[in-house]
Amino acid sequence: MKARILVVDDEKDLVNLVRYNLEKEGFEVDCAYNGSSVESNFQSRLPDLIILDLMLPDRSGYDICRDLKANPRTKNIPIIMLTARSSEYNRVTGFECGVEDYVIKPFSPKELMLRVKAILARTASQRSRDQADSKYIRLGKLSILPEEFRVLVEDQEVPLTHTEFKILMALVNQPNRVKTREQILEAVWQEEAESVMDRTVDAQVKRLRAKLGAARDMVETVRGLGYRLKISEPLKSGSP
Repeated sequence: MKARILVVDDEKDLVNLVRYNLEKEGFEVDCAYNGSSVESNFQSRLPDLIILDLMLPDRSGYDICRDLKANPRTKNIPIIMLTARSSEYNRVTGFECGVEDYVIKPFSPKELMLRVKAILARTASQRSRDQADSKYIRLGKLSILPEEFRVLVEDQEVPLTHTEFKILMALVNQPNRVKTREQILEAVWQEEAESVMDRTVDAQVKRLRAKLGAARDMVETVRGLGYRLKISEPLKSGSP
């Protein structure tokens, strides 16, 4: 089945350009020209990836992204933010909202296609690795079901993005050991690690902590080094 991409932008010429290049690469493409019509594209089948403009006529791309990541049905859809807003503040805010990548206008269609393919390949690869992990991991207040891409805190499900989940698993796989930002970049972004800023890791960890609630203090900052998952009891795995 072809991967389905949803392109959301109010510039019709730009949408047509992106659609043409995506279809040439073999993707199925849907288009939306404002924020209010985004969810209408989710009725029959969810998209595998969303290319989202920041400045839409009716809603901010940030707000749309936050809503999608807060919804259990759409939280795992990777999002590329495509925008003319190029400041560090805008990029960091985008990553804090849960986007997987941030592309500045004007852009190279070829580069955009490569980024789309890289994210879809990484998502598929992570899904395969998750299926090979143990079915259930218990760490105090934190419970993880890797095969189902689910995280629970005190038995309440927490909606993590794909990137947030991968960062958590990178820390869980070696509890109480410090992971540098560079190690997290390599574990999560893999071949794209060199093009991702260290600040991106900090922004994603900040979002992860906020979502973990009662378990947020388990993700500990080690000043000058990176992060670690602090636990005081042995890691338990098996069936829930």
